[in-house]
Amino acid sequence: MDLGLITIILFAGLILLLATGAPLVMVMGGGAVIFSYFLWGPQGLMQISSNSFGVMQNFILIAIPLFIFMGIVLEQSGLAKALYEMMYRWFGGLRGGLAVGTVIICMIFAAMCGVSGAATISMGLIALPSMLDRNYGKDISIGCISAGGALGVLIPPSIPFILYGLFSGESIGALFASGILPGILLGCLFIVYILIRCYFQKDLGPALPKDKRATWKEKFESLRAVILPLVLIALVLGSIFKGVATPTEAAALGAIGSLICAAVSRGLTWKVLKESSYSTLRLSSMIVWIIIGGTAFTSLYTAIGAVDFIQEVIAALPVSRYIILIGMQLVLFVLGMLLDPGGIIMICTPVFVPVIKALGFDPVWFGLLFIVNMEMAYLTPPFGFNLFYMKAIVPPNITMGDIMRSIIPFVGLQAICLIICILIPELATWLPRKLLSGG
Repeated sequence: MDLGLITIILFAGLILLLATGAPLVMVMGGGAVIFSYFLWGPQGLMQISSNSFGVMQNFILIAIPLFIFMGIVLEQSGLAKALYEMMYRWFGGLRGGLAVGTVIICMIFAAMCGVSGAATISMGLIALPSMLDRNYGKDISIGCISAGGALGVLIPPSIPFILYGLFSGESIGALFASGILPGILLGCLFIVYILIRCYFQKDLGPALPKDKRATWKEKFESLRAVILPLVLIALVLGSIFKGVATPTEAAALGAIGSLICAAVSRGLTWKVLKESSYSTLRLSSMIVWIIIGGTAFTSLYTAIGAVDFIQEVIAALPVSRYIILIGMQLVLFVLGMLLDPGGIIMICTPVFVPVIKALGFDPVWFGLLFIVNMEMAYLTPPFGFNLFYMKAIVPPNITMGDIMRSIIPFVGLQAICLIICILIPELATWLPRKLLSGG
């Protein structure tokens, strides 16, 4: 059978199975099993099992549950509430100050856990009622939490970066470093937008009355809440960038450090440890099953030569390499509205990265663009995860329509960040060179 026809049937089958609403792991893994059986018979299934087993032996995968555990322990032990109280005292006197403080907390949480859900749910439960009680607009309150929570996808230690590195073969440390400046840039874009909008729309984010603002003594006392988390973040990321520890070893350091932080702040209880362990198990199991399904599918289309075929087709297109790059970004954006980001990484990375290398682009820089797109995927309907996180915790009078409207300007800011990173590649490449080469 013609390779082009097989490739078309393969991806059409994937889309058809996805349309049934079946879980992503079943779509990718089940599709791989069905196609392998019909192409090569029972012996073709051995390739799937051996490749999946090989990926599961990768030492870097241990970092995923460890980083998740680190973030969940810190969240469950009351750190989120302490951080919000600190931001409340420092920024409450500004118009939009509570929303600004929420974004900053989300940036700190992003540097502690690498997933979106922890910050989104924590701030949804703590910050949203506080802002609504103080007459903040629904759109700015919901939007800053949804978008701020998504920063966990971009700011290291990011689980999506680990998945991209696993399937692309790029250095996890370099990918982590590439996300720092763009992550800070995007957080600052959110903050500037909130401040400007609340300045001109005074009722959108009113400042606290003067009699309810914290004194300077109270402000400085509240800074104790960030000391331990910032030290832990510096130890974890610093050990990776200085070459002292691998990402997996740094994740283990972070997991132990999170328990120490929780104990010092008197937030470590048996209930916290039990709930953190269960939550880590649930999230890690979901991610690992998606990796197994993605590995099975990528093994199939690598074996039939689909990767080489797609590369040849793209390379033969009579257009600029930047047009191809932009086309890839549009494909990722559309897929982000329909699929789980982890599945997109596993489906697209083996296809896109060799093309990117052939076109002369830096794969670490492309990885950053890829992950910015995956961050957008957490906000874009109909299947943006953060939209559903928020719907589960908002008051009954807030509809899914309200949530979707609230994220529109923040998705626009994410798109602006993506364009800036395309136009200025050094935002993603300078820090990895500086930190990892010692230059």
